[in-house]
Amino acid sequence: MIEQQARPEAMHWSTENCTISRTMDILGEKWMFHVLREVFVGVRRFEDMRARAEIPRQVLTDRLAALIERGLLRRVPYRVAGQRERYEYRLTKAGLDLYPVLVALVQWGDQYLPLDDGPPLLPEHRDCGEKVSVVLRCEAGHEPAPREVALRPGPGARPRIKEELA
Repeated sequence: MIEQQARPEAMHWSTENCTISRTMDILGEKWMFHVLREVFVGVRRFEDMRARAEIPRQVLTDRLAALIERGLLRRVPYRVAGQRERYEYRLTKAGLDLYPVLVALVQWGDQYLPLDDGPPLLPEHRDCGEKVSVVLRCEAGHEPAPREVALRPGPGARPRIKEELA
């Protein structure tokens, strides 16, 4: 006899206001993290970003505008003698708070998509030079394995409509 599996608890909750979906609306496009990577490593000027990351001009223009509009970057004017005013792009607090996400992507990529020559980026602590990695840590100080972390409904969770449950 085939045993019927119970429906996951998550089936009772709507995804219409999902944090992951809202975040990916901003960051889910391929070039967004490429632009952020450039700013994270200190490349702040449009032409430098375009040359280093080989991002098409219009794509870079659009992504920078979107990152500014969403509050992840801000423009800071500068002027080279004899030239018109231009802008550098700097991280806001919201942008800087994405740094652990970038380090997690590097960490995952180096583990599951390794290069024969070794990793092209090494996250290091500026003060001591040691390798930096991202870990899960609960507020009590435990470091649970991924399977020990549950995503449970929070105060903003909304029940799914009954017809959807069928």
